[in-house]
Amino acid sequence: MGTSKRFAIGLGLAGGAALFTAWLLSGSRGQKAKDYLVKKSEDLKQALRKEIDSNDENEAHYI
Repeated sequence: MGTSKRFAIGLGLAGGAALFTAWLLSGSRGQKAKDYLVKKSEDLKQALRKEIDSNDENEAHYI
């Protein structure tokens, strides 16, 4: 596949993603999508905090 063909495909995918994002974040869907993303980011932060706490080096765990 030629370089120009790859560039055209990449540009098409990027344009499609931009249009989809604009559609998703506009209107009534926008607030629902933002709330969903905020909730998922909070869940991820809590999971990472738990993982960091479980790797506490103050306690030695031997098998």
